[in-house]
Amino acid sequence: MPDTAENQAKEQPRRRQARGERRIAQLLEAAATVFCSTGYTAASTNAIAREAGVSPGTLYQFFPNKEAIAIELGDRLMHEMRDTYGEALAPIDPSTTLEAAVGAAVDRFISFNCDHPVFFALMHGPDIPGRITEEHDALHVTLLARIEELLSSLLPDASSADLSRTAHMCLGLYKAGLELVLGHEGAEREAYIQELKNVLVRYLEPLTGDRAGREEASSRRTP
Repeated sequence: MPDTAENQAKEQPRRRQARGERRIAQLLEAAATVFCSTGYTAASTNAIAREAGVSPGTLYQFFPNKEAIAIELGDRLMHEMRDTYGEALAPIDPSTTLEAAVGAAVDRFISFNCDHPVFFALMHGPDIPGRITEEHDALHVTLLARIEELLSSLLPDASSADLSRTAHMCLGLYKAGLELVLGHEGAEREAYIQELKNVLVRYLEPLTGDRAGREEASSRRTP
């Protein structure tokens, strides 16, 4: 049997690593709360340490400054956001209605932003670290490409320029509505979410009119 002392020696680094990961998660959660309440610029490492219930010295064991905390938090959020839009903007079944397609995508994005309000605070606030800005710009480009890909199935005859313009409009409308959604809670938030879906559907309906007509005619055909 393996030596007990040897096993214990191997377990110690793993335990330290696990404790470190838990502490990092604790600090990032505290930072998210502080960034949401004060904004990135006004936040301080002392405020983050206080929110986490640790000393500033403990915080500095893991992060050298506020910017490093924001970058780590932003990296994790953007990774999760990529997973979210991968699901939200997956190829749709041709029989899916416009309302269902828009509703499913909006619900997934809104759910992410409501669960992580700090994402909006970091990505759209002033004076955010340059690296976060660069990564958000890259995320924005990829997101637009995915929206164009989704729109191409709804608008098969549209040109590349038309798809790009429509994708930019959809994303712009969503961002405008998102700020209103996050500014309300409860039933009023749900009402704004529905308004946002209505706006996007009404915008896209005229563009997909021919497609809807073809699908309706196809459904009336006898097999």
